[in-house]
Amino acid sequence: MRRAYVACSGVMAMGLAACAGGGSYTNVVDKIRASRKVVVGTKWDQPSLGLKTGDAEPQGFDVDVARYIVRHLAGGADVRITWRESPSSNREALLQNGTVDLIVASYAITEARRPKVTFAGPYVIVPQDTMVRAGDAGIWKTADLRGKRLCLAKGSNSYRRVVDPPPDGKLDLPAVLVPASNYSDCVRKLADGRLDAVSTQNLILAGFAEQEPGKFRLLNDPILDEKWAIGLKKGDIATCQAIDRAIAEMWRDGTATRLLHKWFGRTGLKLPSSLPPAERCA
Repeated sequence: MRRAYVACSGVMAMGLAACAGGGSYTNVVDKIRASRKVVVGTKWDQPSLGLKTGDAEPQGFDVDVARYIVRHLAGGADVRITWRESPSSNREALLQNGTVDLIVASYAITEARRPKVTFAGPYVIVPQDTMVRAGDAGIWKTADLRGKRLCLAKGSNSYRRVVDPPPDGKLDLPAVLVPASNYSDCVRKLADGRLDAVSTQNLILAGFAEQEPGKFRLLNDPILDEKWAIGLKKGDIATCQAIDRAIAEMWRDGTATRLLHKWFGRTGLKLPSSLPPAERCA
């Protein structure tokens, strides 16, 4: 495959290269096919999506999706994946500075992120729901969050759907926002009684709830649907288009359905069942 024999920093300044892990390539799909290496960003603190324990590789639905997509981009060849933790607050920076080649980390497409990220997909559409302590008798529907303590996870926009009006928000409910570093921190504070509710996509919440059975309860009162996509450095259209084809094949061959049932089949949730319409690569 053709390489761009220029300094990595110079190519990145023009938005043409993916340099994570060394080397300089026209785009991420070229890097994967030529070097058989890639750096993938995932969450490391979300059970059933991306959870890393000790020295082992992260495990979960997003991790398995990433493995499938990378292998598809490589034409079925083995690729050495280096995993990098990608918290919500750092995802755009990790792509822009070349620390990671792509991010698969419950990464929802939003208008605010589009100028900074090229999104491939989405690979799944997930409704936003709310989780409370199992014994909380005062919250049974989303409207009950009025005046309650709601988690604000750093780098996430989910809380806005509850407290802000349209177009950026949804419900415009007054609530007391309690900051947290990530969603695992949100869940710890919920368990300790330092906040009343955590609102984000139901697959994220279900993973935490399943880890501690009987401790938490999902309201099953969806707010809106979020489109989870693969994040790429802005302008990598070739890789975006290749990933869109990989996602379509992942649904066509049954892998997406199998992975959803593997990680969330015991949660009782109504799981996504079809390929979402692809967004325009831009």
